[in-house]
Amino acid sequence: MREYSPDLTPQWKRAKSVPEVAADPGLVVEVAGTDFCGAVVACEAGTVTLEDRFGKRRVFPLEPRGFLLEGAVVTLTRPARASTSASPSASPLRTASGSLAVPGARARVARAGRIYVEGRHDAELVERVWGDDLRIEGVVVEYLEGIDDLPAVVADFAPAADARLGVLVDHLVPGSKESRIAAAVTSEHVLVVGHPYVDVWQAVKPAALGIAAWPVIPPGQDWKTGICRALGWPENTGAAWQHILSKVTSYKDLEPTLLGSVEHLIDHVTTPSPAGV
Repeated sequence: MREYSPDLTPQWKRAKSVPEVAADPGLVVEVAGTDFCGAVVACEAGTVTLEDRFGKRRVFPLEPRGFLLEGAVVTLTRPARASTSASPSASPLRTASGSLAVPGARARVARAGRIYVEGRHDAELVERVWGDDLRIEGVVVEYLEGIDDLPAVVADFAPAADARLGVLVDHLVPGSKESRIAAAVTSEHVLVVGHPYVDVWQAVKPAALGIAAWPVIPPGQDWKTGICRALGWPENTGAAWQHILSKVTSYKDLEPTLLGSVEHLIDHVTTPSPAGV
């Protein structure tokens, strides 16, 4: 119960000496006189934004004696640096994939299981969005430079119940070369999933790049080079990819099909097998 004086003045208003505390991202406070408790996600001139454990955000004025820190009355102040808005990829509350973050957590020792992706761009995109989660789970992502030899690669890996393998494949649609290769992998300890796009570039939402849609490239020409031409970019696919990757700040910039596939792979390689399997 809150304490009141005979004139019904709340305890937090009667405090004589109130310390000032910088509203750093991640600081958890209660708003005095309310039941709202949350972590700081942004602090602008005159206001602070808090997010509660359900993900609800509210903006409050930076009033003197306006907050409780571990039960004690404090005055929140704007941190010294110019801006404390928490970016989606560095937020102490959520990772770029949308998972709950674990501030200060060390990377787990790598599991025996692995996730394989087709190429370097796939690996960089997975790291961009799921990197924090993968380090906590101890999952290593490696790229294959194509999946033409996937059955042999799987056999060489020798997947087992305690060393599962997940594979992310581009253009995994009925009748494609990729679907035929994937069908040749039959181990119960291997999960092959993918997305329908010609290349992982297309898994980035056009809106994230400020374009209306990905151009349609006619068969017979290099797809990535064709994209650069159609969009008026220099025909340097490496530089084009770095531009695309720079626009990805969280899972919200990716197509749901890719999100579901990667989450499925992470679950596959981290879920313990039933005893005796």
